[in-house]
Amino acid sequence: MRNINKIIIHCSATPEGRNYTVADIRRWHLQRGFSDIGYHYVIYRDGTIVVGRPLTQSGAHCYGKNKTSIGICYIGGLTSDGKSAKDTRTPAQKSALVTLIKELRSKFPGSTVHGHREFANKDCPCFDAKAEYINL
Repeated sequence: MRNINKIIIHCSATPEGRNYTVADIRRWHLQRGFSDIGYHYVIYRDGTIVVGRPLTQSGAHCYGKNKTSIGICYIGGLTSDGKSAKDTRTPAQKSALVTLIKELRSKFPGSTVHGHREFANKDCPCFDAKAEYINL
């Protein structure tokens, strides 16, 4: 298994209220030249947690951090018109994120939780993941 020390939270940068799937994101990433979907997990609007890239493989989600991190992406992150960043997490997504983070932190003790925006000049995700999940 890889040496994991970070769990990095992302949003899909898609409009509020619209459903997208792992297959959609995989297609977008393949079009960008990735070998597969860049995230290890995707959380749908209904809270379903879907596996993307296997944990045994480095992700393609955060430049310079992929080798030692796990990427989690929730569907959403933009206003319904797609023009502005917005925390669009549904209650089900919030609950699923907490559950998944707790599970991953038990598998990878000492790992820390971060938002992609800590490592890139982006509004991704559209909330302060480090502050929200610091006590998990």
